[in-house]
Amino acid sequence: MSKYKKQSHVVYKCDYHIVWVPKYRFRILNGDIGKSVDEDIRKLSEWLGCEIEELNVRGDHVHVVVSIPPKISVSTYMGTIKGKIAIKLFRSYPVLKKKPYWGNHFWASGYFVNTVGIDEDMIKRYVKYQEEEERKEERDGKDFTQMNLGI
Repeated sequence: MSKYKKQSHVVYKCDYHIVWVPKYRFRILNGDIGKSVDEDIRKLSEWLGCEIEELNVRGDHVHVVVSIPPKISVSTYMGTIKGKIAIKLFRSYPVLKKKPYWGNHFWASGYFVNTVGIDEDMIKRYVKYQEEEERKEERDGKDFTQMNLGI
């Protein structure tokens, strides 16, 4: 029963695999911006009472496996994460605001979400080792960004 979490009146296991992208899927989540996004996702998740199990910030998308308590909806979680991070990024990097294509929106409007069940370990390994797979794809001459990821 160690995988289950407890609150005062509920025992739960609500794990989600969530993927989202910056507007126009620009490769902007590198360097300091990527580090800031990673740190902010972890801090905001903890503040919301959610537990990050795996997190991978790539140049043009973010993968997270997160345990969200039943009192918080996935859409509330995503709205908080995307909203607060966008505000902070525009304040920390004013040059982003000067680009005409952002229009005060850092993230694309949607996201992909999947409940994590039987394949939990496979998804965690995928998120954790995705960078190695991308490098392998690049070496083999395949363009990873053109693959259909369902988002």
